[in-house]
Amino acid sequence: MGGKRLGKREYIFLCIAGLIFFSHLSCAPTMERAVVPGKSKPVIIEKEGCLHLDVLEPLARHEDFETLLKQKQDALTALPKNRPADELLFSLGLLYAHPENPKKNYKKSLAFFKRVINEYPRSVCAAEAKIWAGVLEDIEKAAKVDLEIEQKKKELGK
Repeated sequence: MGGKRLGKREYIFLCIAGLIFFSHLSCAPTMERAVVPGKSKPVIIEKEGCLHLDVLEPLARHEDFETLLKQKQDALTALPKNRPADELLFSLGLLYAHPENPKKNYKKSLAFFKRVINEYPRSVCAAEAKIWAGVLEDIEKAAKVDLEIEQKKKELGK
């Protein structure tokens, strides 16, 4: 009746493909007010909403993940308390979840995305962070189900 069950890897690749698809849908420019010297009124500037593209740009230049993670962590600790850290937290979440990162850590990634959602709910990054958090939670659930299935198979095989 049912087809072949998707394995853990196929599910992860499917989730990542979905994230890429949905993240491109959310690449809408946003408007930001900025004070320009010599102007009495704030000027509205268009700002790109696809922050993840900026994060992934150094990877295209073949920079390693450890260097990028260290740079982002250092920038996060050096950031003044009154400055929002949503973009840095979001980029750290992306780097920890990146499929080519040899030391990827979905739990750390999820923690960074949840910080963005909780600490900066009105941020441009919050909507994308919610999507990523949902997918990473689904991946964790799928991994638990796969472990349970393997345990049941071992029990039945005895």
